[in-house]
Amino acid sequence: MRPLRDYQQQAIAQLRLSIRSGKKRPMLQLPTGGGKTLLSAHIIAGARSKGKRVCFVVPALSLIDQTVTAFFDEKLSDIGVIQADHPMTDGSKPIQVASIQTISRREFPETDIVIVDEAHKAFKAIFQWMKDRPDVLFIGLSATPWARGLGKYYDDLIIGTTTRQLIEDGYLSRFRAFAPTHPDLSDVKTVAGDYHEGQLAAAMNQPHITADVVETWLKLGENRPTLCFGVDRAHAQSLQEAFEKAGMSAAYMDAFTDRHERSRVQRAFASGNVKVVCNVGVLTTGVDWDVRCLILARPTKSEMLFTQIVGRGLRMAEGKQDCLVLDHTDTTSRLGFVTDIHRHTLDDGQPLAKKRKQVEAAKLPKECPSCCFLKPAKVHKCSNCGFAPKLESNVVAIDGELAELSTKHQAKNNQATSWPMKENFIGQLRFIAQEKGRSEGWVAHSYKDKFGVWPNDERVKHAPMTLGASREVRNWVLAKDIRFAKSRQNDGGAHVSSA
Repeated sequence: MRPLRDYQQQAIAQLRLSIRSGKKRPMLQLPTGGGKTLLSAHIIAGARSKGKRVCFVVPALSLIDQTVTAFFDEKLSDIGVIQADHPMTDGSKPIQVASIQTISRREFPETDIVIVDEAHKAFKAIFQWMKDRPDVLFIGLSATPWARGLGKYYDDLIIGTTTRQLIEDGYLSRFRAFAPTHPDLSDVKTVAGDYHEGQLAAAMNQPHITADVVETWLKLGENRPTLCFGVDRAHAQSLQEAFEKAGMSAAYMDAFTDRHERSRVQRAFASGNVKVVCNVGVLTTGVDWDVRCLILARPTKSEMLFTQIVGRGLRMAEGKQDCLVLDHTDTTSRLGFVTDIHRHTLDDGQPLAKKRKQVEAAKLPKECPSCCFLKPAKVHKCSNCGFAPKLESNVVAIDGELAELSTKHQAKNNQATSWPMKENFIGQLRFIAQEKGRSEGWVAHSYKDKFGVWPNDERVKHAPMTLGASREVRNWVLAKDIRFAKSRQNDGGAHVSSA
């Protein structure tokens, strides 16, 4: 059996202390790529040395064979499987690998220890098993044990290490995130803490967004092996078809994809014959492929889902320098980098308003207006393209008094604004114009509203459209639209909008 890393040894030591202190339901948190399978193998080996029976529960049928193979590789034997008519079915074996689907339909097996993989999924069958067998030790494993009410069932949280620490120590890959698309989700409702799937699919499965996903990957994806996450089956299939129409080899996978097709796709992906695998809801857990680019086309409000998705691209591989995250959903901008998402206690199900915040939330990343790269808060110069915007104020000093920066003042100080910034601004205006169906005249008028002069400089006049638009520019356009709408109300709508 392979030796444990230092943080894995410490995690097992903390687990033992927890059990010795009387805990019967400890939860062990280890980031994606942190080696939960190896850690589990050592826990199982330790239990077997004391004559204990162990049942390891996986969240999906597709993970049964993968888990059994991994345990065999770690020199564990005497393994049986609890899954329909699996050829390894043998209830006499002291180590059982079971799918939660099968466990939910059968009597719970006799065992001393249950290890629950991906325990954040909060399986009802596991909670019933806990209730029926209070004498059995249950150990939860998860990279994201943050589900609401999980603390009602598990009684201790052991944090083995963090994603940030594993990246700094070289065990996980670094990543670079870009935000090339900003979808309009204003009409999408929230259900059970996340977006309504049907409304979300309608908002995201739009030709211009799909086209932008493919175009961005062709420009920034560097032909890397890529996982693309869609909202639902129709959306993920649309993405696959768009990649194929662009001449790229792409595959599709969902919860109904059979074992043989999954294996075929995995082999094609590993060999490079398939560059992009578009999926919905199946490649967020239990995937140890060599992934070097992630496409987020499925917006989410769930920190757990977001962290699980990004974790798919953080495993190290030979020659891998980093992972690209092409976020077409604004999720990174809303939730922050996965390295900044933490929880120090299990959720006990109480309303958030009654809880004290454990730590101050990290400030959200900022988007570079030049290249759409997401940089940490308070980092002024973009590490991706080198762009460093000049700090501007909305007020100017006049004879010792403060005055609002008006068009007149903008024109007077127009020369102080560098042309690269102007060029970038008009490029973002062109992106918004294409997105919203507005004219080139609207672009010119908007530029004049911003800088007080028409875009006559040749370098600015012919500036190319950017890959996206920053939140700051979008907010500026929104404010401009609101002012215009109010002016129409005031004068009865007598004049025509430039927007």
